[in-house]
Amino acid sequence: MKNSIYILAIILVSLFSCKTSKPTFSKTDKTIPTQSDTVRIANDELQYEVIIIDPGFSTWLNSRAYPRGYHSQSYLENKNQLYVSEWNSRVLQPQRYDPNLYEMSISYDSNINYGYEVNYLIYNYMIYFQNTYKQKLFGYVPSR
Repeated sequence: MKNSIYILAIILVSLFSCKTSKPTFSKTDKTIPTQSDTVRIANDELQYEVIIIDPGFSTWLNSRAYPRGYHSQSYLENKNQLYVSEWNSRVLQPQRYDPNLYEMSISYDSNINYGYEVNYLIYNYMIYFQNTYKQKLFGYVPSR
């Protein structure tokens, strides 16, 4: 009984003595804005919008992705068609693939010319996604 009182007392003292100090900032300090991890791609003429919200993608895109112009637009379109097709297949199989990873389908029509920038960003997101979440959508996935 005596031991349990000592143990309880030690636990209570530990709980009350462990307190983090508040950071002190002067009123003249300014907050540093953080870079948003939301990438928005839109084209009003074609009436489409792609929004990529994934922590770390913007940083990865700026630091590890191949530069614009490295791949041709036709290469990016072909890869995107394969990746998006497999992605959409996995969206329809939530019992087999994690529904938290594959939340919604992607409407990608190979007959529409989305332009280089859209294909570049979609392709790089697919590479980022596969490397970050250890998924393999189709074929060889470059590790960057």
